[in-house]
Amino acid sequence: MTTRLTYTTGTSAEIDQAFEDALTAVRASGAAPLPHRVGGGGDERGAPVEREDPARSDRVVSRAHEGTEVVGDALAHAHRAAPGWRRLPYGERCSLLRDAARLIGERRIEIAAAMSMEIGKVRTEAIAEVEEAVDLIETYCGQMEANGGFVHELGQLVPDERNRSVLRPYGVFGVIAPFNFPVALAAGMSSAALVAGNAVVLKPSDEALRCGDALARCYLDAGLPDGVFALVHGGAETGAALAAGDVDGIAFTGSAEVGRALGRRLAEGPYPRPVLAEMGGKNPAIVTAHADLDKAAEGIARAAFGFSGQKCSACSRAIVAAEVHDELVGRLAQIAADYRVGDPSDRTAQTGPVATAAAVERFERAVEEARRDGEVAGGGDVLGGGGYFVAPTVVAGLPPGHRLTRDELFLPFLTVTRVRDLDEALSEANAVPYGLTAGVFSEDASELERFLDEIEAGVVYVNRRAGATTGAWPGIQSFPGWKSSGLSGKGGLGPYYVQQFMREQSRTVVSS
Repeated sequence: MTTRLTYTTGTSAEIDQAFEDALTAVRASGAAPLPHRVGGGGDERGAPVEREDPARSDRVVSRAHEGTEVVGDALAHAHRAAPGWRRLPYGERCSLLRDAARLIGERRIEIAAAMSMEIGKVRTEAIAEVEEAVDLIETYCGQMEANGGFVHELGQLVPDERNRSVLRPYGVFGVIAPFNFPVALAAGMSSAALVAGNAVVLKPSDEALRCGDALARCYLDAGLPDGVFALVHGGAETGAALAAGDVDGIAFTGSAEVGRALGRRLAEGPYPRPVLAEMGGKNPAIVTAHADLDKAAEGIARAAFGFSGQKCSACSRAIVAAEVHDELVGRLAQIAADYRVGDPSDRTAQTGPVATAAAVERFERAVEEARRDGEVAGGGDVLGGGGYFVAPTVVAGLPPGHRLTRDELFLPFLTVTRVRDLDEALSEANAVPYGLTAGVFSEDASELERFLDEIEAGVVYVNRRAGATTGAWPGIQSFPGWKSSGLSGKGGLGPYYVQQFMREQSRTVVSS
């Protein structure tokens, strides 16, 4: 199977059958506890951790161990291994990482099936995510090579001196990955750190234990030296232990609250250490009176309801000119009603369950607020079915500044806000503390130019039917977060990410 998937393409009958066979097999395989991967071996210390299948919530599908007592050993191994890894020529580091990428690609269907089982992602998104992991590694290796290892010759003041700027690794990075992109984001953050010459200790989400283990096995099977890469399982306590440990930096994807707390923590001590954090969004799509409503309705729905809204880039706010508001609400409500929610094993399912029982409760509270303060134009139901299934939902008529138009919900829950003009639309779009992604639909060039100039977001899309605010791909779109959506202003997937895992050293060498 050589067909490539992205977030804007589909599967084939061959891929469908292979995925369904793999999902059946992984669901039948049992849930033997997974070890931590430390110093080239397994470690089974720690209290048990369990994960249920969100589509079949009565079944435990993966088990591991809490890693708080393992973190210190993993970091000690990493510090011992880091000097040898940084001295390895970057071409050899790239070769090993490309071997890992090849293994991820070869195992993509099995990894995607485990992902679907653990977090409920449907096949198109799960397989595409594994493909993205491969492309992330290749993109970052390519950047290292294109920049000659980030060694740049500088000028001379006298003939007998040579001046260079050299980017050098910090040492050991902790990587804390989220549940919603458990392979791509874990691979992206870790591979960028590794190719830059750092050793890595990865803590995957405790809602995606098998996904983290699958990535770790690809790295280790590719031959990364002992200690250069480690995996420790666990929840928030393990993440806190990693951040409090002997790290030289942290790469994190998750909530703004946690990301900013990490930034404060690593700013303390004898000197500050870097935190590269991507921290969510409350992403708008503006629809003006000059929009093509076919494009707008499809693009917004895809971005709002894909993976049940559990993307930091999901479109959770449509901001719509009064002239087309009612028609667009009607179109979105119809799409929501027709949207097929189901088990990832179902070929017709467009989206699966939300990840946890807590997410269902959050959905119920949001719908209750929407019915009290506005109008639920479409959806609003908990679907049951033995898992955490909820209906894609469209809400209109909320008062200005309502909580549901401000707080990140991580649900298939779209609010539609009526505005008079583009001035009001841009003001509403920029009113939240987040600034990750944003979209606009208009056929008026002057409106588009103004949107691009004034929108406060790091990733923007214009008239994108394939996803109003979602669907970034390595080397095609960068993924920087502005405001509370990021700490560094430079994003993954793009040309300025790998450098953030290194610090500059200026070298002047005088010849004798």
